[in-house]
Amino acid sequence: MEMDAADFEQLVIDELDALPDDMVDGLDNIVFVVEDRPEDGSLELFGLYDGWALTERDRYGVGELPDRIIVYREPHLKACENERALRDEVHTTLVHEIAHFYGIDDERLHELGWA
Repeated sequence: MEMDAADFEQLVIDELDALPDDMVDGLDNIVFVVEDRPEDGSLELFGLYDGWALTERDRYGVGELPDRIIVYREPHLKACENERALRDEVHTTLVHEIAHFYGIDDERLHELGWA
């Protein structure tokens, strides 16, 4: 599948806006970023939470730079055959990375079907 960076970013924004309020209302000091691919160039990673989980914020100081949720465009496009599948995968990636913000690890996400 092909989609330019601007259209993909808009799709991510649309999927973020569609998430339930109770999932996103608690997000604090976090930004969402779209990048083409991970630094290592792989196409295996769809997203990344870069920061301190809410459950670890006792180590979090005043004036910290925002945590980031990064959504990678090229891995998503490689994995999806059409826009519906792309939207579903972006949705899953957002839920997965937001869960990391709340301190939910990959093992629990697998149990819940979000990994």
